[in-house]
Amino acid sequence: MLYSPYMKIRKAILPVAGMGTRFLPATKAQPKEMLTVVDKPVIQYVVEEAVAAGIEEIIFVTSLTKRAIEDHFDRNFELEARLKEKGKKDELDGLRRISEMAKFAFVRQQAPLGDGHAILSALPFVDPNEPVAILFGDDIFDAKVPVTAQLIASYEKYHDPIIALYDVGRKNVSSYGIASGKKLSKELMEIGGFVEKPKLEDAPSSLAAVGRYIITPEIMEILKTQKPGKDGEIRLADAFITHLSRGAAMYGRIADAVRYDCGNKAQFLLANIAYGLKHPKVAPDFKKGLKKLLSDTRV
Repeated sequence: MLYSPYMKIRKAILPVAGMGTRFLPATKAQPKEMLTVVDKPVIQYVVEEAVAAGIEEIIFVTSLTKRAIEDHFDRNFELEARLKEKGKKDELDGLRRISEMAKFAFVRQQAPLGDGHAILSALPFVDPNEPVAILFGDDIFDAKVPVTAQLIASYEKYHDPIIALYDVGRKNVSSYGIASGKKLSKELMEIGGFVEKPKLEDAPSSLAAVGRYIITPEIMEILKTQKPGKDGEIRLADAFITHLSRGAAMYGRIADAVRYDCGNKAQFLLANIAYGLKHPKVAPDFKKGLKKLLSDTRV
């Protein structure tokens, strides 16, 4: 199959091989992606975003300790039979929807050699000539239009790699890869370069790359020959820099969403509050309890 920039984006790669040390001891025996926001694991929100954007196939890049993710998106016939016996139709339907959302594939990253290496591990499941979405498992975006759908819309206009950008505020730039470039509109930037974790005074903007991408076969080819950095890891960001150094185009879509970094403890708690306040079954009692907690002078 010859590459056409007009190919529909049908697949998404989700690199989920990281250790999650920031959430120890909670992640000692479970993947960080399986920590729950209200009643769903973080990774399910990410998958639901991809599916809502039209993605049909999900490729998880996992590690030895991530079997729970595979189990979560598989059928559990014993549990389904018990729910059916007890007449819990809503719960049964909810479980079945998880495994039916998309086609799922799982591949292990053989060594922790960076996010670029993780993406390369998924190549057996991706046609070498097709563009693909990349979604990392830490971020949840509360948006009317899924952030991945926003990226796909921009890709369908330009047919070049697209990066989700989010304004993280000047004081936080040293924790992110920060984009520079030319603003084309309120939501779109033509990327000119990246600065990885810059000092405040060196940051070209406060627009950070935040774990959602559309990459083209050209990026995949660069990753195959991309040299590891000083830490010995192959980075997707380095492939983007190589791509730009060749004079090729790349764009940044400023995400129209509220972002929760669920790899950060405070942000994870805020996500639980935000989604708890919107949950149809949880919200009434949660609002009362939260109001009481905030009014308690001992807190």
